[in-house]
Formats: sequence, C-alpha cells, structure tokens
Amino acid sequence: MTDYSLNISSEILPSDDVLSQCIHCGMCLAVCPTYDLTKNERSSPRGRIKMIKSVSQGELPISDLFAEEMNFCLDCQACETACPAGVKYGKLVESARVVVDEKYKNTFFKIQVKRFLLRKILADKSNLKLFAKFLRFYQRSFLKNFFENSGILKIFSKNLPEISKLSPKISDFFSDEKIPEISRPEADAKYKTAFHYGCIMNVAFADINIDTIDVLKEFGCEVFTPQNQVCCGSLHAHNGDIEFARILARKNIDSFVQSEYEYLISNSAGCGAFMKEYGDLFKDDPDYSEKAKIFSNRVRDVSEFLCDKRPASGPGNFNATVTYHDACHLAHSQKITKEPRELLKSIQGLELVEMEYSDTCCGSAGIYNVTRFEDALYFLKNKIGNIKRTGASIVVTGNPGCITQLVYGAKRFNCEFEIKHPATLLKNMIEVSDSHK
Repeated sequence: MTDYSLNISSEILPSDDVLSQCIHCGMCLAVCPTYDLTKNERSSPRGRIKMIKSVSQGELPISDLFAEEMNFCLDCQACETACPAGVKYGKLVESARVVVDEKYKNTFFKIQVKRFLLRKILADKSNLKLFAKFLRFYQRSFLKNFFENSGILKIFSKNLPEISKLSPKISDFFSDEKIPEISRPEADAKYKTAFHYGCIMNVAFADINIDTIDVLKEFGCEVFTPQNQVCCGSLHAHNGDIEFARILARKNIDSFVQSEYEYLISNSAGCGAFMKEYGDLFKDDPDYSEKAKIFSNRVRDVSEFLCDKRPASGPGNFNATVTYHDACHLAHSQKITKEPRELLKSIQGLELVEMEYSDTCCGSAGIYNVTRFEDALYFLKNKIGNIKRTGASIVVTGNPGCITQLVYGAKRFNCEFEIKHPATLLKNMIEVSDSHK
C-alpha cells in the first residue's frame, strides 16, 4: 500500500540559473495587475524576481515587505504569456511562498488556520461535504441575511459581510453521488475518457459537473469517474503547501490508473492546469515520475477536448450575445484561448463579442478574493466594466473561482448578465437541438 503520510521538507528557492532567466526587459509590466494598481517596481514580476534572488543570496531577509509582495501577487501568470525569455514566474513565486510559510515567524497563526482549512476541509471529501451541508443550511436560512445585514460580522472585519457573499452557493446535491463510475453514450463510444469532478466543483457546482458528463456522452465519450479521486492539490501548491499537494497528486494518480482511458477531462481551469504539472511535480520521484508524466499528458480541459469534435445532436439555435472571460489558468497556464471561442462560434444564433482585456485576472485567484478582498475588488471592478461595454447578456468562463467572482460582481454592480460555464452552454445547446427534432 502506498504511503501517503506527510513528510515535511523545506523547499529551497530556485537556483541562480533559474532566477537569472529574467532579462528585466519590462514586457511583464504592461500585463501585471498589481503593478498596474501600484506602479511600484517591487509589485511587478521582475521586481519580485529581484527580491527572490536577493533573499536566495542572503542579501535580503524574509521581511514583512517580502512576505507582503509574495502574497500580493495574484499568480495569474499573465507575465509568463508576455515574457520573451520564457521565465516560469509562477513557479518562482510559489516557491517563495513556501519559504515565507516555513520561515516567516509573523505568519504562523494565519498559516495554521489556512492549512487547517486546506488540509482538513478542502482536501478531505467527507469533511468538505459535511461542511458544505452546514453552509447550505446557513445560506438558505434567515441566518445569512441576518448576519450580513446586522453588522455583527463587521466586529471581526469591516469586509467580512462582503466576503461572506463570495461563498459559492452550495448545490442541491453533490455530483459524486449522482455520477456513476462508468457513464456511457447512447451510441457506440468513440472515445474513452476519465473525469475529475474536483472538490469545490463537487459541492458547489454539481450541476456543471453533471452538464459536463452529459455533454461528453453526447459527443460520443465513455466516461470513467473514480469515486476515490481527491482534490487536485492546486490551492495547496499555490498557497505554499507543496508537500501536501504532492500527497493529493499521488492519490489521484493511483485512483485514475485503475482504468484505461485516452483523455482525462477537467472542467476547472485551475485543476486542469495543476494536474498537467503532475509530471514536473514528480520528475525526481522514482516511484511516480513515469506514472505522473503519463497522467499529465492525458489531461485536457473540456473546451480543449471538445473543440474539434461535433455533438451527435447538431447545433442548437440561440438568440444571445455572449462574451468570453479567459480564466488565468486556462489562458496563461495552459495557453488555451482559441478552443473555447471556437466552441462558442459553432453554436448557431449565438453572437460572440470579444471583451477588452479578456485575459486580465478578475481578482478571484484561488482564495485571493478572500484573503485580499479590497485588492481583488479593484480588479473585479475593472473586469465588470469591460464586460458591460460588450453589451453581452451571457458571460462564459471555465473556472469555478471566476464564476463565483463574476456572480458576486454582477450583483454588487447591478448588472443583468448571466455567467455560464462552457459545458452548461453546450448542454443548453443540445437541449434546444433535441427540442426541435
């Protein structure tokens, strides 16, 4: 039996060779949200790389300023898309966060709370579902409005009433209790696929998971969904807990190896991006390096997989204007921008209007909108303004964090547009097509 116990080992900052890849050309400045907000060099990717290098060489202590800048970064990785030198900035800042978590004395209590939530709630399916049931009761009772409007929450933090509204609405059911281990299309299967239903997706976006399975079946897929799969580990890795992320990754690799499949489908940009990195995560692990590489090579975002395929039912007939928001971990981490748009363009009657700065972060960024609410609100306000200028009635995006953030933004700024996942829009298309048969 595989040992999944946690073995804490201090992560070291990247080598000088890696840190020296940055040529300080400044191409990243134009796309960095935090630099745009502050105009401070230290809040730019090249500024943070210089700070990381100084800490690595012992020229700068792990100070309040260093910790602040590493956590101020959204890790949206827009700078990676713009960088002519190919600097993997995301890995640099995530390594720095590991060092901050392990070495910086002033963050001990906050780190313990964060790790409890990430390890004991998010990563434990039973605990997460139990927590979700309590949250669902709270959201649907008088308690939610009472606490948000009474002023009690402001005793703890002035932003807490608004932060509480960022909680995604818990689904009526959990998708892992509805999705069978093997889902088959009505006709002969053209593709053998697997599906990762995630953690937050499972309890708060269960309908999107069901829509994804239905769409895959309509496109001729047999879908394997192992019930012993776990959280992908992306939030843990991005928040400095890389060792626990590896534990979760090993469990997923072992869960999915139970069946032969050609593609592993993810409908969450953040999850898909991180699962594509499993190969790199275990490159020096003799037991998992090859298995992880095979696993990662099979991961596909649902829009990436479906782009060049056509549903058996044919296109529907919509009468809607749609715009598309690029989730950071789809556009910048996975370099997937064309495929979702091609899928949208294939729907008859749907008009796709491009959004200005569509690939700029909405401010969700994992748990950034909770831990740094006011900064996230600045980015959200810009995004909502860009959406409104398109005149679209529907905003499509492929990441649960973005969906939650945009739903909150629409309510806060009194907007009437809907936010939909590509899988849900495709499911609607199929339903419309079926109704015309």
